[in-house]
Amino acid sequence: MPDTRFQPFVEYHRRFLLWLALLVFTLRLGSRRQIDFDLRDLELCLLANLNRLAATDQTSLPVTNTVDHFLEHTQGVEPFALLRQRCAHRLIRMRALDPFRLQGRLVVALDGTGMLTFHQRHCPQCLTQKHGDTTVYFHPVLEAKIITDTGLAISLETEFIENTPQDPATDYDEARKQDCELKAFARLADRFQTAFPQLAITWSADSLYACGTFFARCRQARWSFVVTFKEGRLPDLWCEFQALLRLIPSQCLREQLPDRTRRLYRWIERLAYVDSQGRTHTLNALLCEETSPAGELTTFAWLTDLPLNRQTVLAVASQGGRLRSTIENEGFNVQKNSGLNLEHAYSLDWTKAKAYYLLLQLGHLFFQLLEKGSLLRALATEYAKTTVARLWGGQDKLAQRLLEALRYFLLPDAASQPACRISFVADTS
Repeated sequence: MPDTRFQPFVEYHRRFLLWLALLVFTLRLGSRRQIDFDLRDLELCLLANLNRLAATDQTSLPVTNTVDHFLEHTQGVEPFALLRQRCAHRLIRMRALDPFRLQGRLVVALDGTGMLTFHQRHCPQCLTQKHGDTTVYFHPVLEAKIITDTGLAISLETEFIENTPQDPATDYDEARKQDCELKAFARLADRFQTAFPQLAITWSADSLYACGTFFARCRQARWSFVVTFKEGRLPDLWCEFQALLRLIPSQCLREQLPDRTRRLYRWIERLAYVDSQGRTHTLNALLCEETSPAGELTTFAWLTDLPLNRQTVLAVASQGGRLRSTIENEGFNVQKNSGLNLEHAYSLDWTKAKAYYLLLQLGHLFFQLLEKGSLLRALATEYAKTTVARLWGGQDKLAQRLLEALRYFLLPDAASQPACRISFVADTS
């Protein structure tokens, strides 16, 4: 990590402060001021454990303002993005995520969510939205996360949706100034391709991305995709899809789940779509009609460039289509409604707020590896519990136990050995 602090006056090593900042999120403390309450007791083992994690020999524990001051001297948010990228590269290269590939590709969900909201303008980059006579100023963010059917949601890339500051004397077009999710994807895609040039992925996205710009960008980068297909998004293509389904009624596959839910899959390959710029795209469409045990019918549909046949439709629908909700449930909802507090203003300085957001993603990653890894699952089995969460009563309790362990128990010597090999074995059952 870069460190532009005046070194003769530096008391705390950057590694030590970075670990302390990460623990705010890994331990789900809820706010950075909790450093002064939960991570400040010199009579316990916290100092020794932090020194082992950071390979330092500090003699005291800093206050939260020291950590915040350090973030001012890390030269922006890029170092934190690079750190997250290196963590993701490590997981991918050790093949920990290979069991979750769809047709040889990792499934990466793409979705936006709210980050900060204010009733007064926070900074020149704020987006604005009017509700009657009230104007709301907010900062959304676009996330690309690897998702798995075991509930993992691992952040790979982030694009902050923000307006470019304009000169009000020369620019009065508010609509043109507003950033949006599709514009943010164009920026995210360029960085993603640079960071993961050889990674085979399948984007899982909502109907917003059912457009020529997205299809063309995926074809250029050799990415696959599964996007939600809705009548209102591409009405002409939807009508053609429905007409062809009536002509080929035998092209279907039925599935019945253990709870007696019935699913009927129907698909059409090689639909031609010409976008507004005259580009022709060849797409495959998949329809799933789900009937609950009570007789309620729900219809799902997706567009994809993956091949569809009797051997592939179940995987495309479950891993590529339905699994997209993981980024919302195990991703955004967990980060907002737990001690991670995604929507909490960890700093009013926009640059530092971005740094805290990326630290949150790293903290969530470490927590997931702890929760989903084989060590705690073996412990849960030993105590006749079906999941790690049930071993202690929930994810928040797991974070609480981790904090207690760092406070009252010294980390073993093996945890700080440079040659130590740590493997992550995910539950694929």
